[in-house]
Amino acid sequence: MASLQSVITATGSYLPDHIVFNSDFINRLFLQKDGVINPGNNQRNIEKFKEITGIEQRRYAGKDQNASDLALLSAKDALESGNIDKESLDYIIVAHNFGDVSYDSNRINIVPSLATRVKFHLQIKNPNCIAYDLVFGCPGWLQGLIQANYYIRSGDARRCLIIGTETLSRVIDEHDRDSMIYADGAGAVLVEAVQHTDTGIISHHTQTYASEHAMLLTMGRSYNPAYDNKDTFIKMNGRALYEFALNNVPQVVKQTLDKAQVHISEVKKVLIHQANEKMDQAILQRLFKLYDINSFPGDIMPMTISWLGNSSVATIPTLLDLILKNKLDQQLIMPEDKVVFASVGAGMNINALLYQF
Repeated sequence: MASLQSVITATGSYLPDHIVFNSDFINRLFLQKDGVINPGNNQRNIEKFKEITGIEQRRYAGKDQNASDLALLSAKDALESGNIDKESLDYIIVAHNFGDVSYDSNRINIVPSLATRVKFHLQIKNPNCIAYDLVFGCPGWLQGLIQANYYIRSGDARRCLIIGTETLSRVIDEHDRDSMIYADGAGAVLVEAVQHTDTGIISHHTQTYASEHAMLLTMGRSYNPAYDNKDTFIKMNGRALYEFALNNVPQVVKQTLDKAQVHISEVKKVLIHQANEKMDQAILQRLFKLYDINSFPGDIMPMTISWLGNSSVATIPTLLDLILKNKLDQQLIMPEDKVVFASVGAGMNINALLYQF
């Protein structure tokens, strides 16, 4: 059998209509971990937040939408964009972290799996189309792409749909300033087996740092002691996570490039998880310094975090879809361009993938 390559043949995304601006948090009661009101006024706190994260606005799902609904809409967009027969899918992999969480609820619903729900709503009859979920922190969608590559390269699959979807707005503590980071959205890609091509996935690398760093991102009680202690929300050790990412993500990207014997100068774009603008810029700077390069091209790292916020597993596939459909100003990916995907998140998990268009 001739060597098979895993090639992205279509992309899709769904951006919720509800836009939440930083100014919408001006009257929010932000508390510290001990329940004491945060020092300083909200206006200054919000300005500082924007300086650090780059976030000015974010999208929240509609009250009648769950994560599986967003996933379905991004899947339909990808299938229509590629003119793909849904019955030809071998795998549907849906990456998320919280399943379906209804509006005004803090209860996670993952039975049946979100992937099964997507398959049900697409009305795919083929029982050989395997649908399953992947929970891997923010790197989940990229890990789904890596898994699909294994299926394709082994000959087990010809066509896979990988979706990243999240409604983080349903699991945030409104009294925690970090709640301003999170957003909702979904992105999808179709990956197919193609022979005799230089296009496709070239290399990848994944790591999990659990022994010392697993608790940098966890679920915990609200900072408001009056809240029901049965409810839990996303809690983040921001400073420690920032340092962890800077110390480890560049190394994982370099290992990925080294596997393919590709130098960073050959990479045209770095599509990194949209977690924090300042952190992502620092990661890129450290990556180039591993090659003794002190500067990098200004357009190499497209960003959407300023207007879409951090939607976890959805950030990279959404970013990719916007670029490939010419919806992101001054950002293009051309044939033969080598592109790096990279992500870091709960676990703590890191992954990176090198792809040639």
